[in-house]
Amino acid sequence: MRLIRVGAPGLEVPAVLGVDGARHDVSSLTADFDAVFFASGGIADLRARWDSGDIARLPALDPQARLGSPIARPGNVVCAGLNYADHAAESGMPIPDEPVLFNKAPNTVVGPNDDIRIPRGATKADYEVELGVVIGGECRYLSSPEEAWSRIAGYVLCNDVSERAFQIERGGQWVKGKSAETFNPCGPWLVTPDEFDPRPGVGLWLDVNGQPRQRGNTREMIFGVDVLVHYISQFMVMDPGDLLDTGTPPGVAMGMAAPAWLEAGDVVTLGIDGLGEQRSTCVPAP
Repeated sequence: MRLIRVGAPGLEVPAVLGVDGARHDVSSLTADFDAVFFASGGIADLRARWDSGDIARLPALDPQARLGSPIARPGNVVCAGLNYADHAAESGMPIPDEPVLFNKAPNTVVGPNDDIRIPRGATKADYEVELGVVIGGECRYLSSPEEAWSRIAGYVLCNDVSERAFQIERGGQWVKGKSAETFNPCGPWLVTPDEFDPRPGVGLWLDVNGQPRQRGNTREMIFGVDVLVHYISQFMVMDPGDLLDTGTPPGVAMGMAAPAWLEAGDVVTLGIDGLGEQRSTCVPAP
């Protein structure tokens, strides 16, 4: 299934995307795609109703209406840094022996086509196409990477937008360069594990103003999805509805000989095979 949320910011309605592109309103079945939904077996319930044809009979939403993030604001956004060897090299950093972890503020998560707000005082705004993993069950001291697969609700396309001067030159942790408003466009949809499997490898790409910047494949990740989820669970509890960004391939602005940082007016487009595409315009933060 493909789960979406439709409507103005803060007023999104949960829906299931039909094979014909119809957006079936499921607000009569769940209030939102949030922690309660994922923790209570909401995906299994929707799957059963989808297979029975019940969802196809529900009202359709406006096909032109805004798409929000396919998940409600998560309780936690955990990210893996330097998880592609080529990206570590272009960043001038060694390949990590263990996953490098950092957090983004949960309110960075916005819709797939929403504007990216360039922060006040920013000089080095950057982009990062990433495979996002939505947690479907509590991850607490998982016994093995294999166990991690059963805790995944689905997968999403994410853009881990960053401000490198804030991140690297202002001291302290990376969170300052990662947590500005709008710094995690997410979606357009969440695809459930029965329809999407990252293990064989899926392609990722990102362009700025139509110019190719990033090209990669998840098979090039240093630490796979299962390894990351298991590893993180040894240090913190991830709850249903939380989001994990798994790292980015090479091609970021920071890795260029003459970095082309994002500026107001730039248009960022990106995609992952099977997870759809995003299109965001950069604007100054009000």
